[in-house]
Amino acid sequence: MTISLRPADVSDIAAITRIYADAVSTGTASYELAPPDEAEMAKRFSAITGQRYPYLVATAEDGAVLGYAYASAFRTRPAYRWLVEDSIYIAAEARGRGIGRLLLEALVKQSTDLGFRQMVAVIGGASLASIAVHRACGFRMVGTLNGTGFKLGQWLDTVFMQVTLGEGDSTDPDPARYPGTLFSG
Repeated sequence: MTISLRPADVSDIAAITRIYADAVSTGTASYELAPPDEAEMAKRFSAITGQRYPYLVATAEDGAVLGYAYASAFRTRPAYRWLVEDSIYIAAEARGRGIGRLLLEALVKQSTDLGFRQMVAVIGGASLASIAVHRACGFRMVGTLNGTGFKLGQWLDTVFMQVTLGEGDSTDPDPARYPGTLFSG
């Protein structure tokens, strides 16, 4: 199966909503308890892409969306503007095929090219598959918060992983390279 990556667009919202709804309903990656509808997912998509953060989809040869990933603000205070958080969701029928890794590698590259200096993964439910994908892409463990969520009848831990992008904290950032409009100054 040939997998292609491309920027997500509004025509992908239905597929993105379906993939995320499954993750919310059956998994622990998201701590949401009720899946948002298409209107809410479109609003979230617009907020992320409106700030010019990268948002990607992985598609099959027939164009079916198999997964998606995006980078977004970790926190909105201005000093955090060089740090992004990644999010990756894969359709149930496409898991275990390396799609998450392809998406994450592309997301890391695009975020680096945009001038971001660090990327953090906030891994709900301490998912072993997500930890493995992040580790394969150079992320390192930076902490675990125990018992931070209660979902599907169980207490869940949250794992934090981090990877340095570009020059990281070895040089001062260049504000002219930051593409977003969320932060100024």
